[in-house]
Amino acid sequence: MDSILIVPVVVNDVDKLQAISRSTFSQTFAEHNSSEDLAIYLDTSYAVEKLTKEINNPNSEFYFAKDGETVVGYLKINTGDAQTEKKDLNAFEVERIYVDSAYLGKKIGQLLFNKAIDLAKAKNVTYVWLGVWEENHRALAFYNKNGFVPFDKHIFKLGNDEQTDIMMKLTLS
Repeated sequence: MDSILIVPVVVNDVDKLQAISRSTFSQTFAEHNSSEDLAIYLDTSYAVEKLTKEINNPNSEFYFAKDGETVVGYLKINTGDAQTEKKDLNAFEVERIYVDSAYLGKKIGQLLFNKAIDLAKAKNVTYVWLGVWEENHRALAFYNKNGFVPFDKHIFKLGNDEQTDIMMKLTLS
């Protein structure tokens, strides 16, 4: 989509970030999880205070995908100590790529992914990694198509439910 712009998120955007985060996470996972676990996760992970702290962390970056003034997706990346797994400081984590369900299939996820890879290359890291819920077949297929390979697993806690994420990586150098 030629009209989609990828723009950095700044602290004044925290309400928009919270809205797209809660919306896209719910669209992606509500069908497969209890409403109680989902509510706990949304309230803790996407609280304004937590998102503000993450935006202000110099080792984390957020980017919106915008169609005009409408936020239709977003990307969160982490480097250094901001990575959710402390395996390698010369690595780059793609923590989140989410796209509003109305825009799925329009290559917006690919635009956000490409932005992440460009950022990783600019930081001259060895590899890019991420975690994907083992039941998120759409995301697994997307990352496989983009050259990622599984290398480990970890537990992701959604509310009170412990789920298994497949950790995947793409070697850059």
